[in-house]
Amino acid sequence: MTAFGDVFKGRKVLLTGHTGFKGSWLALWLQQLGAEVVGLALPPNTQPNHWELLKLGIEEHRFDIRDYAAVQKLVSQVQPEVVFHLAAQPLVRRSYADPLTTWATNVQGTAHLLEACRHTGSVKAVVAVTTDKCYENQEWLWGYRENDRLGGHDPYSASKAGAELVAASYRKSYFGSQDSLQLATARAGNVIGGGDWSEDRLIPDLVRASARGESVEIRSPHATRPWQHVLESLSGYLLLGQRLLERRAGFAEAWNFGPDESGNQPVSAVLSKLTQSWGELRWHLATAPQPHEAGLLQLDSTKSRTLLPWTPVWGLDEGLQQTAAWYRAHQETGEVISRQQLAAYVAAAAAKNLGWTGAA
Repeated sequence: MTAFGDVFKGRKVLLTGHTGFKGSWLALWLQQLGAEVVGLALPPNTQPNHWELLKLGIEEHRFDIRDYAAVQKLVSQVQPEVVFHLAAQPLVRRSYADPLTTWATNVQGTAHLLEACRHTGSVKAVVAVTTDKCYENQEWLWGYRENDRLGGHDPYSASKAGAELVAASYRKSYFGSQDSLQLATARAGNVIGGGDWSEDRLIPDLVRASARGESVEIRSPHATRPWQHVLESLSGYLLLGQRLLERRAGFAEAWNFGPDESGNQPVSAVLSKLTQSWGELRWHLATAPQPHEAGLLQLDSTKSRTLLPWTPVWGLDEGLQQTAAWYRAHQETGEVISRQQLAAYVAAAAAKNLGWTGAA
């Protein structure tokens, strides 16, 4: 089978944020698709971390995307055909503690990358990843669509809305013709999966507490989020990159990648479901005052499902089972089963005859 039309095979791909959770999974998948991947990121900020465990051996560069001269020099040297931009300060609570770094990384860093790509003729396509939190959250019962108002209460969410505005400005000002660089943005839901040890995220917090035999502090058990396995969002990013490289009209836009309705669950339900795969988990409610975080957030992915077309493969139950299996294997034997899980995901997509697998 020829995944994603074989468009990544042999292509030079620049991946920013490759040392992060999503970025490391995407680096693995791109490498397996035959791409020549070059990474740009800061060193991993946790030990252990998925990137170092994978041992992919790709060319990588460690510097801050806030350094425009370094970004411009690297893009010019690499001469990539496609860029996946995932480098970011990705944590809501850290953005409260360090708003200036969050704004500079997420907004100015995106501008740095796009400006460098603008002056590099080899670049044909850019997929800039933002977040489902880039919308002005009204706590609606229905999902946000790509044409809904952007906004954000906390510095992280607002900075990602700012990154969307930067991308829209570059698209309209410099990339407006069919022959120019094709730029799209991608907004995914709350991702889960093995290999994430980030601070202040539900499953990494559970992993750490479980390893210590402790109860984990839960801030907002009734907060509802669109949960999905990390490979779901990455299949969307890759499919979007394929469409941009194929120069199809109408794809250089913003796109949502969220789960089906069953994936929109409160934190308490995710904890209950995890117990079925993980075993007993102990948790308790936070008692100290907490910074504001949205209570209800859902995505409407009708556009992606209809026009790309993109469809989720694993439901929330399967995604949680795969996540628990990954951490269990790593804790018990030190084994990293990311490659096996990627193969299982692609096989499940092929069984559903999804077009990007080449099986349809």
